[in-house]
Amino acid sequence: MTPDRLGALLGAPPTPVGTWADAARYTSPALLHPREGADLTVEGLRSVDGVAAVETQPNGLLLVTVTLPGEHVAELEELPHLAWCVWPDRPRTWDNPGFVVKFAYARAVAVARWAARLDVPMTGFRPELLDAPEDRAVLRRLAELPSRRASRDPRWASFAQQLAGAYHDAHEHAPAIPAGDEPVCERHTARLWLARAVRIVLAAVSAEVPPDRL
Repeated sequence: MTPDRLGALLGAPPTPVGTWADAARYTSPALLHPREGADLTVEGLRSVDGVAAVETQPNGLLLVTVTLPGEHVAELEELPHLAWCVWPDRPRTWDNPGFVVKFAYARAVAVARWAARLDVPMTGFRPELLDAPEDRAVLRRLAELPSRRASRDPRWASFAQQLAGAYHDAHEHAPAIPAGDEPVCERHTARLWLARAVRIVLAAVSAEVPPDRL
């Protein structure tokens, strides 16, 4: 279940909540402010394929747990410019948000180059294999995209920095490229799609497409 598809059911983009370390959850005010003509019910939503659980919170918001949150990365197409964030190039240290974002973009691009050399295929994507904590942290940030696009104050710069930070952790601890004599497997393919999604989104919120190499 992707945030776009869930948003179409709810009438507005849902907001991801929590870390997603154990489950992918969104909140929505769908029952508080139903769209005109909508006949959405909690029971009806629970019966939707891709929805694992639906709870009504004390504040009236829905808490929706979805299955296969990784589906989003395969459906993400090249985006128009969403923002014009400018990233300072120096200093090239982790204290510089510009370096953090640019380096994440360069890493995501590099993964595609290395994958081609090592014959990691793009075919055979299995979203359920994006199940490591680092994978899920990146998915959690990517899931913010629809709700931020609908927001009056999307705070794209902060979003990009958080996405970049999550991707650095994934790149280092949940790599898309086999190490040493490790055989290529379907998990590498899934992470290759994750890197592609990060590249697309970071480019879309930047005033200029970040460099492929740093």
